[in-house]
Amino acid sequence: MQLFKGLRPAVCWVFLLVAMSLAHWAVASQLAIYEPKGAVDSSKIELNAQELKWIAEHPRVIVVSTQYPRYLFKDEQGQWSGLNNDVLMRISAMTGLRFVHEETFSTEQMLGRLENGSADMNTTLAMNDERKVFLDYSHAFGGAGWVFVGRAGEPVLHSLKQLSKRVLVLPARHALEAVIRRDHPAIELHSVKTYAEARALVESGEAYATIENEIGAHLYPSGQLQIGHTLEGKWDPDYLTVRKGQPQLLSILNKALEAFPPAELRALRLKWLNGIAPVSTPTAWQRMTLWGCWGLLAASLFGLISLLWNRRLATLIQQRLDAEKDLRDQLAFQHALMDAMPDPMFVRDLQARLIMCNKSYEEGLSTRFDQVQGRQLIELDVLPKETAELLHAEFIAQLGTRKSRFSERQLLFNSGVRDIYQWTVPFYSADGQLRGLLGGWTDIGTRTTPR
Repeated sequence: MQLFKGLRPAVCWVFLLVAMSLAHWAVASQLAIYEPKGAVDSSKIELNAQELKWIAEHPRVIVVSTQYPRYLFKDEQGQWSGLNNDVLMRISAMTGLRFVHEETFSTEQMLGRLENGSADMNTTLAMNDERKVFLDYSHAFGGAGWVFVGRAGEPVLHSLKQLSKRVLVLPARHALEAVIRRDHPAIELHSVKTYAEARALVESGEAYATIENEIGAHLYPSGQLQIGHTLEGKWDPDYLTVRKGQPQLLSILNKALEAFPPAELRALRLKWLNGIAPVSTPTAWQRMTLWGCWGLLAASLFGLISLLWNRRLATLIQQRLDAEKDLRDQLAFQHALMDAMPDPMFVRDLQARLIMCNKSYEEGLSTRFDQVQGRQLIELDVLPKETAELLHAEFIAQLGTRKSRFSERQLLFNSGVRDIYQWTVPFYSADGQLRGLLGGWTDIGTRTTPR
């Protein structure tokens, strides 16, 4: 038995580790499954009158789009596909908006169409100060880092400082262009139309590096290129961008994104983006370190839970002891209050059994409480049999009618006939349930009339 007690903490830790592993596996399995048709809940979201009117007046929402594989591209049949397209289809089912893609071939061309008003929105543009002048951005629904793409064989790029006095090539009006020109004037920045042209210039050696979204950078075979580190402090969130002057459209998109089931969005991202970035196989030492960290975390968590649980139990025990003391104090006060009353008083339950009385009651019937507690009048000889039966019948009837009773009457006691003023009233629990009768009497013969 002692051995088992000693092993109990270890068994608990092992159980906790297994439970965490199973939970992690279950979540991963659930997210890896995605069924476009069956999984999509086509329930509508709530839109106000202005938003519904805007949809009615704009049967087609023009989405200016440049192919960006995995996010947005045309498949073999020429149909638009990708993560962003699936998101738009889901929003369409939720709101009734009808999105129509119109293809462009560069970032500069996309921005131009949004500026001149010939398109309503876009799904792949990053945010910067220049674009915020004429574009509104929805809530973010994901994102990736910006990474350096350099020529293979050159030192791996870690920061923009390494590009000082070197050529950095970017597509025209790139999201980071203004920041780089302002903060790193020593970099020789060249503009081209597309990312493909930028990569070609790096491969040929005409440029030292380019900067691309991490997802897009890993889509292409390395060849003459190598992917460097992410830009520190730079992140490329996924937004839906809307041409300014369309607050209703922006509001509709934000409502849809807020209502988008998180598990479904994670499943979409896994469907399109999982496995793009290379994953290095951890070494045995890394695996051991990882498991050690998990074990330490589990042990710490178990210890913390035990500590919190013990403190909670101690608090509950103290609260219970305090409540019991308060109850004892209350009962002592009630007994003292009843004993201080000069007239006899009693408390009886639903079967007219005595559960409390005062000293005057004991003296009036020449008895002691411990001799009559829990008993009915008809079971005792403290009153003549006829009187006991009469009063017991009245108590039972009063418990049935739940009416109070106040009366002057003559009753036969063991000491003789007395003129008394008798009262009995029902009493109830805090939740309104009848609990019994509270009563007493005053000997009218002993009362004095005030002068």
